[in-house]
Amino acid sequence: MTELRRTVETYWAAADARDWTTFAGTLADDVVYELPQTRERIRGKEPYLRFNQEYPGDWRVRTERIVADPDARQVVTWLRVTVGAGEGEEVVEEMSAVSFFTGDAEGRIAAVTDFWPEPYEPPAGREHLVERYR
Repeated sequence: MTELRRTVETYWAAADARDWTTFAGTLADDVVYELPQTRERIRGKEPYLRFNQEYPGDWRVRTERIVADPDARQVVTWLRVTVGAGEGEEVVEEMSAVSFFTGDAEGRIAAVTDFWPEPYEPPAGREHLVERYR
């Protein structure tokens, strides 16, 4: 198992548990996060951490598959995301997603690109953290 693969496994487990201290520890200071479906980009650990902490709703994520290329410092994950799965709540939506990760020399996450099923307009209220691109 590669160091970056372990880091990505920790990243998803921490996100699902809302363990933001552990989550932040997986990220390079200059991490870049991209969402092609919404044309959003976030630069830097602190804004990306806040983006995740402030993300609305109750959601769960389960990693279904991980493929790592240790020589290229790249990992791809296939995920199953459940929305509205809180204690006593009905599941509102289930979807699959694919995430691509690039690592830095220290085994931290330097870049993340998430692909969701369909393009969508981003929810209001996160403009302070993201930049939009074409």
